Amino acid sequence: MRAVDIIEKKRSGLNLTDEEINFIINGYVKGNIPDYQISALLMAIFFQGMSDEESAFLTKSMLYSGDVIDLSKIEGIKVDKHSTGGVGDKTTLVLGPLVASLGAKLAKLSGRGLGHTGGTLDKMESIPGMRIDLSEEEFINQVNKINIAVAGQTQKIVPADNLLYALRDVTATVESIPLIASSIMSKKLASGADVICLDVKIGDGAFMKTIEDAKELSRIMVTIGKAFNKKVSAFITSMDEPLGKNIGNRLEVKEVIETLQGNGPKDLEELCVTIAGYMVFYANEAASVEEGIALAKENLHNGKALAKFYEFINAQGGHIDNLDTFIEVKEIKPFKSTKSGYIKTIKALNIGLASMKLGGGRATKEDDIDPNVGIVLHKKIGERIEKGEVLADIYANKHISQEILELLEEAYEIVPEKVTEAPIIHEIIS
Repeated sequence: MRAVDIIEKKRSGLNLTDEEINFIINGYVKGNIPDYQISALLMAIFFQGMSDEESAFLTKSMLYSGDVIDLSKIEGIKVDKHSTGGVGDKTTLVLGPLVASLGAKLAKLSGRGLGHTGGTLDKMESIPGMRIDLSEEEFINQVNKINIAVAGQTQKIVPADNLLYALRDVTATVESIPLIASSIMSKKLASGADVICLDVKIGDGAFMKTIEDAKELSRIMVTIGKAFNKKVSAFITSMDEPLGKNIGNRLEVKEVIETLQGNGPKDLEELCVTIAGYMVFYANEAASVEEGIALAKENLHNGKALAKFYEFINAQGGHIDNLDTFIEVKEIKPFKSTKSGYIKTIKALNIGLASMKLGGGRATKEDDIDPNVGIVLHKKIGERIEKGEVLADIYANKHISQEILELLEEAYEIVPEKVTEAPIIHEIIS
């Protein structure tokens, strides 16, 4: 078997076998197949696509390129969640304690943020003392004890994905839906959960720009999950504006706590209780999805989910002594509207980039993050705003550049006529 023959076969639009994909992935991880041949194959896949069967074969090869977490020592059904990333996406930190408070076992390995999207680990590490480097034994023991643990992924999990992603990034093949699906699902399957809920974002601040692409990605990921005997649901959700109102690591943690107190933004609460409903149903902690959603709403407002959040952060060394002094910045600058009307658009990408340029995100993996800075929206799409009224507050520890102000100015479209809000969840694929 030769790599060049496999490249030629895919270039011609033919389907690759399990053995051929294994040969390529194993050879690349071991250093026997060079970057230039894998680059050629990635481009062939980009143009020719992959069948569902090929996507499952690729996922399997990537999955077994490294360690697979064995969660069999955790009692009960294990649940996990993945988001394709978005601005203000603090879902995990609400959803995790919420489902754990209802008896589901959330065992999650998370990643960091890069660019305009924030990572769960960065939000967790903004909490003083909080650890994300749990050993496998600590991770399993914690889930058994309090129903939840969230830790960082190790380099030993799906090393093929790290290698392939680096090449995809420099060969303009990142957008290939089968490659995205295999990348996400190999990591989720390696994490060992029985139930996987996928939050697939669409819109200005998301990786998927159209509902058609989001549906196709969701369908492939659900199909792959079922091939591995997992219960998988994909939620196609809106990222046409930031999720919630707070963008920036500690600001988002504060909004998590407010949401777990029952005082969170409507879009964030609706998204979390809906996904929670599916999770607790799949975990056999509710008789139906509808009952699961009702139970989730109840625990979001009765203090049980909030108590579980503090138990979770304390278990991993974190502490928030005083929420009033949790965020410390030199300046909070109001960003005011220059006209009256209804908010039609809040470009999530612009808001995310503005937060990143304040120091709240990374342009490169080496960048440091200031956990205190960010942006707090006062209004969301569909709401009325008057000229001179505050649209958002800028939390800054350094000079607020003209570029940041221009990004915010361009983010908002304000129109005279009333605007209908789009739903947070467009479709659910199971």
